[in-house]
Amino acid sequence: MLSDIKILDLSTLLPGPYASMMLADLGAKILRVESPTRVDLVREMSPQVGASSAAHQYLNRSKESIALDLKQPEAIEIIKTLIKEYDVVLEQFRPGVMDRLGIGYEALKAVNPKIIYCAITGYGQTGPYKNRAGHDLNYLAIAGISSYSKRKEQSPIPQGIQIADVAGGSLHGVIGILTALHHRQRTGEGQMIDISMTDCAFALNAMSGAGTLAGGEIPTAESQLLNGGTFYDYYQTSDGRYLSVGSLEPKFFTGLCQLLDLEHLLPLASKSSAQQQIKDSFTHAFKQKTYQQWQAIFIKLDLCVEPVLNLKEASEHPQIVARELIVDVPHPKTGMQKQLACPIKFSAYQAEYQQAGGELGVDGKQVLSELGLSNSRITALEKNGVVTF
Repeated sequence: MLSDIKILDLSTLLPGPYASMMLADLGAKILRVESPTRVDLVREMSPQVGASSAAHQYLNRSKESIALDLKQPEAIEIIKTLIKEYDVVLEQFRPGVMDRLGIGYEALKAVNPKIIYCAITGYGQTGPYKNRAGHDLNYLAIAGISSYSKRKEQSPIPQGIQIADVAGGSLHGVIGILTALHHRQRTGEGQMIDISMTDCAFALNAMSGAGTLAGGEIPTAESQLLNGGTFYDYYQTSDGRYLSVGSLEPKFFTGLCQLLDLEHLLPLASKSSAQQQIKDSFTHAFKQKTYQQWQAIFIKLDLCVEPVLNLKEASEHPQIVARELIVDVPHPKTGMQKQLACPIKFSAYQAEYQQAGGELGVDGKQVLSELGLSNSRITALEKNGVVTF
């Protein structure tokens, strides 16, 4: 559906590449610009599949790659030539870096007035923290999320997924780009999009933020309906596995209490003072059976109780399988590689996956040839280190 959109992606690591991957899954043509001297660390993560990591090959599927040394003037001229034919630029440098290179928003706008320029950064283009280094953990901390995402008297827990990076930077970046494209379609105007991962993480405080700002209630560990302050929680089985219990509505709570022979808890469901008693009773009850025994019971019941799966188990779960969330993507070395699918379902479009992310600068010669550069000129650029193949 985005087959008429061309995106120049200068981002690295996770937020930008995840965003451009989603757009590639929806048909956009992505050309990734990588540094030949400063390797994208995602390439070196474990596990490795061939010359790069499985994560890199996933995040950069269906994209072309060119390796340019942006510190060289000729590389900057290549970017400015490319931008004449592109709709979107996506970058993830700290504020001011692209301007110093000569390819910031104003410079590229002068070349292509309709360009949409999306910058994803930790803290945004303004404010006292704009030039400060950070990672997902830091953005969640500044956004207030870490303070109440923990157990009482314990430290905040590093999350298994990168919430600020992906839910913050990547997804909001995609929203911004698509909205700007729609606006340009109506007006002919391009614009710059300033995505701060901290801003977006702060905005994810949807329910607690509303309560704090309008009601003066500051959330703390295990103090709320959904952060462990009620029986809405995880419970251990006799063999050390866990079940998730989300039986908040009366009919689910009633059904669960009847199943566990805990009907005496029914009058206590809505009483905050009784939540620990309920949790203690559930804790004792769930430790009476193994994980598999509970699985056999709850698979037949609709009570908002589900097993805590590891990722391999999750990938084999019948619901995940039925929704076709694992796909086979062509890989230049292994033939096919299993990857996470695009999760967005359309009635008139099916996501396409051209190939797993390739080697550094693998498409550079073709890209430069399409710009009209002669073979001798391309050879000279390679010799001078402007471009690497």
